[in-house]
Amino acid sequence: MTPRPVVRVGVNGARGKMGVETVKAIRAQADLSLAFECGRSDDLSGAIQRTGAEVVVDFTRPDCGLANALAILDSGARAVIGTTGFQPTDIDRLRARCEERQSGAILAPNFAIGAVLLMKFAEIAARHFPAAEIVELHHDGKRDAPSGTAIATASRIAVGFAASGRSVSAPEVDAPSRGERHSGVALHSVRLPGLVAHQEVLFGRPGELLTVRHDTMNREAFMPGVLLAVRRVSSVQGLVIGLEALIA
Repeated sequence: MTPRPVVRVGVNGARGKMGVETVKAIRAQADLSLAFECGRSDDLSGAIQRTGAEVVVDFTRPDCGLANALAILDSGARAVIGTTGFQPTDIDRLRARCEERQSGAILAPNFAIGAVLLMKFAEIAARHFPAAEIVELHHDGKRDAPSGTAIATASRIAVGFAASGRSVSAPEVDAPSRGERHSGVALHSVRLPGLVAHQEVLFGRPGELLTVRHDTMNREAFMPGVLLAVRRVSSVQGLVIGLEALIA
């Protein structure tokens, strides 16, 4: 059997908590080679060109996520983006750049396989329940709130409601304590030391309550999804959002 070619992978944000785990995971794979590790003050484009990295994983900050993603594509590599906080206009720019470069990128709000399944289950449940709210809980160092996963889940719930011919059912209460609304769904964010990444979706109807919850206990749990994206990004065209298309 012909061995699979080794893919050269760079990690941007390699000194952060997710970056450290990603570097460790890549080094443990026979079919992947760690091309470089970049931090905040390093030259990302230069590192890609110097090492010939084919794929770059970006785990940085919302304020520089788009610039990093564009730099990766402009330098000739494929992008696996774990940085959250992208706005719709950012996504449009990234999609356009992928098309312009005839390249591919994967933007995933969450790399935990269980979280991807939670979003799918939430969409199914929304076809049968008239109301839903989301509570997401993360460590106190997470910069964005609500999380990218919570926003993506709200979008999936709205799709489920629409499939049943209903709109989101929620009381019109103008109070900050009732959560920030996305796609009509209320999202509540908790930031505390001791947490990693957790989310629950509560569905209600007269007489019953359904709760769908996912808990990430450590960052190692994200690595199977990261490695899946790294191995598959070279075969995608354009921008792929979320891991669901890769595991369906």
